[in-house]
Amino acid sequence: MRDLLDQVLEWWESGRRFGLATVVGTFRSAPRPPGAAMAVLDGEAVGSVSGGCVEGAVYELATRVAEDGTPVLERYGVSDDDAFAVGLTCGGIIDVFVEPVSRRDYPELGEIAAAVATRRPVAVATIIGGPGRVGARRVVWPDRATGSLGSARLDDAVDDDARGMLAQGLTGVRRYGPDGERRLDDLPVFVLSFAPPPRMLVFGAIDFAAAVARIGRFLGYHVVVCDARPVFATAKRFPEADEVVVAWPHDYLTTTEVDGRTVICVLTHDPKFDVPLLEAALRTPAGYVGAMGSRRTHEDRLARLREAGLSEEELSRLRSPIGLDLGARTPEETAVSIAAELIRLRWGGSGRPLTETSGRIHGER
Repeated sequence: MRDLLDQVLEWWESGRRFGLATVVGTFRSAPRPPGAAMAVLDGEAVGSVSGGCVEGAVYELATRVAEDGTPVLERYGVSDDDAFAVGLTCGGIIDVFVEPVSRRDYPELGEIAAAVATRRPVAVATIIGGPGRVGARRVVWPDRATGSLGSARLDDAVDDDARGMLAQGLTGVRRYGPDGERRLDDLPVFVLSFAPPPRMLVFGAIDFAAAVARIGRFLGYHVVVCDARPVFATAKRFPEADEVVVAWPHDYLTTTEVDGRTVICVLTHDPKFDVPLLEAALRTPAGYVGAMGSRRTHEDRLARLREAGLSEEELSRLRSPIGLDLGARTPEETAVSIAAELIRLRWGGSGRPLTETSGRIHGER
């Protein structure tokens, strides 16, 4: 949905009504995750909900919803023996919620788009089935909420869950009773989180850092490159970085925000920089701390960090040498190996060739 927002906002501002299809649930090897979306207006479609498998059927449904204004929850699954059945050739199942969108149907969209553009967190909770009013929407901010799902108790329950999901950058369905009861599950509410992008902190203004910044930006991170040397830490050398900071790495790290989604890449491989930096990094809640260097550099680094007082539990969080074993040599190849390790950690993959594995391709996060 984030990728479609500019086009969707243009249509919304024009005053026309269009159909918006959003993946709200996936099972088995579904090709796109919850939150993937497709918008349809006057014969034009943007976005994708399945990578091509059921796009035609969703397009037709979204066109109809735009015309009659009635939201619909539809499930698309494995094709049966009927050659004309709509299904996912990959063997997965997706639930797609299709709703009409216009200034009248979705008055909050402009404010939501503005929040996304300025990296302010916001979540959209929508009833997609059950005994509630399908299509009812509540927009949840960290400090306020607008709209109603039908009752104050339900609103309060959803607000709590939506803020928790927003803090973790999670999107998905939560189930309640008609008045927000936690013990019931007949009322599904889809929570779409527009959390600010996770941060990638790259330390060391070298050619490897430029490649890591490029691939970090490609993966959706807000990339910061930091180095104490102003002659090397320049925006011209790192055009893909969102920020370039001139500061001693450990000083910057202790003054900037770090949370469980933050990625820290230490590429300095110089003890005077990376030892105090890693001492600070391994005591943050960062989800990933990796450091570049040879096996010998790694052993020397561990010894220095032990002398600095870090425990074995803290040291076990360090991923060094950084990246997966791909045989990478160039800066670009090394960046790919780092990206591969981040993806594996996010989704739980084995890191082995798919030809050597069996069972589900897409595991749970």
